[in-house]
Amino acid sequence: MFVSTRDNSKAVHASEAIMRGMVPEGGLYLPDQFPKLDLEAFRVHVEDSYQELAKWILGMLLDDFTEEEVASCVTAAYNEENFEQPSITPLVKLTEDRYILELWHGPTAAFKDLALQIMPHLLVTSLRKNHCQKKVVILVATSGDTGKAALEGFKNVPGTEVVVFYPHEGVSPMQELQMVTTDGNNTHVVAVKGNFDDCQTAVKELFADQDMIGQLDQIGYQFSSANSINWGRLSPQVVYYVAAYLNLVRRGQIKLGDYVDFSVPTGNFGNILAAYIAKEMGLPIGRLICASNENNVLTDFFRTGRYDANRPFYRTISPSMDILISSNLERYLYLKSGRKGTQIAKWMDELKESGQFTVDEDLKAAMAEDIAAADADENAAKDVIAKVFADSRYLLDPHTAVGVSAAGLSNRLVVVDATANPFKFVQAVSEALYPEQDTSHIDVLSLMEDLAEKTNTPIHRALGKLAQSGERPHPVIGIGEIRETVVSLLTEAASEEK
Repeated sequence: MFVSTRDNSKAVHASEAIMRGMVPEGGLYLPDQFPKLDLEAFRVHVEDSYQELAKWILGMLLDDFTEEEVASCVTAAYNEENFEQPSITPLVKLTEDRYILELWHGPTAAFKDLALQIMPHLLVTSLRKNHCQKKVVILVATSGDTGKAALEGFKNVPGTEVVVFYPHEGVSPMQELQMVTTDGNNTHVVAVKGNFDDCQTAVKELFADQDMIGQLDQIGYQFSSANSINWGRLSPQVVYYVAAYLNLVRRGQIKLGDYVDFSVPTGNFGNILAAYIAKEMGLPIGRLICASNENNVLTDFFRTGRYDANRPFYRTISPSMDILISSNLERYLYLKSGRKGTQIAKWMDELKESGQFTVDEDLKAAMAEDIAAADADENAAKDVIAKVFADSRYLLDPHTAVGVSAAGLSNRLVVVDATANPFKFVQAVSEALYPEQDTSHIDVLSLMEDLAEKTNTPIHRALGKLAQSGERPHPVIGIGEIRETVVSLLTEAASEEK
């Protein structure tokens, strides 16, 4: 069963948690307990394919899904049509003790595809299991990658409408181009004059807006989410940590039972939380390294125990990490505090009211056993991109470069999550490698061709197709207009169906 991180709602099954997205009263869903696996359980699955591992792990994390339902969702998501690499998440060796986990071989060239290719199938199955007749509205706040991945994953999925809000001038040109060229009869893209935190806060408020919920109910809609606040988004991410570890065992780089660290470029804390869940289930993970850019609220939190979002917000070359309110930290705090939902609710209320809260010394010490934290600014990230390419002829995107920089905190074998293909951030990568080149007058598609030729690196197939895609009109609105925009879009969609 799934419970609320704030102990304010009845327990539900996985399908209902996925269908709702987040707890209606506020809070996030988590299993009341995680399956505990010993080394022998992992040994049985060392030779499994990614698809087989996904069936195994998700079968344990989705309590009311049948084996056949999980298998159907996995087969529909993880196939050669969606992922250009048969292994789904290849592992690349940089040095003897540094590996790159490539999470960007899906249809939008970002790690979000690993969850958002399967999530629509999990949601449709959940709706069927709960006999839901309403159409589901997927509301998405994105700092860049989730938006396109959600649009692609839910495009033309029956019974759904997808509305994506992204910060105007707050994503990379390539990320924006990917979103505004998305086709589909149920997709809507909206630019918002604000930052990601503004978008995310507004979307969360809509989930708790009872008047809005009632208004949508009258025209046959209900909300759900494709952000990592939804268990259907978060749980599939656990799989690739298990896959990476067992890959190292197969290759003879480690023995089963050896500890491995993971360095995770971190914004909303979902990706690193998935690694922590894998560790809680028994995967031999040593420490998790929380890697941040200039928006280093998490670095400061893990060092001091004080979460303080009252600080300057920076737009950086790693925009998917330009976040000051990390939603999934709530789940981690709930688990580390011994599932004290009342305390979590108190901290979250303080964060909402004052922008800050402080944990006690015991919890701070307990967190330090799991997580180390570091940050790297733009110059440091560019230096890493240039050095790794000079040493290994391997291209990093700016987010992964931050992860490589933070990996220096590890004293054992460490795997760095490569969260995006480098061509998604082609301008930043080009500037890092060729600082003498003026890229300001070159469009991103031409710059992509230029970088591919200079580095002898193939362009991701999804990005290579963008030149043939036409842009769709999309509104640019203020933060205060999000609610009315959702109502307008859905009212129009409902009228077109009649």
